[in-house]
Amino acid sequence: MAALTDREREVLAFLVAGRSNGEIAKELFISDKTVSVHVSNILRKTGTTSRVAAAALAERRPPPDQ
Repeated sequence: MAALTDREREVLAFLVAGRSNGEIAKELFISDKTVSVHVSNILRKTGTTSRVAAAALAERRPPPDQ
């Protein structure tokens, strides 16, 4: 998995929990569009094509703690 930013890791954790973009945005105090950009970056960096696939990958290979 390519290096994710701290914020992308936060968003990915919410994806694993099955949260929607709107729910993530409210929790992190950011816009839905910003969440969408983070999700797009996560998909690109993980080489996945869906949020479900990215979440499944994260479950199998959690990113190392920093």
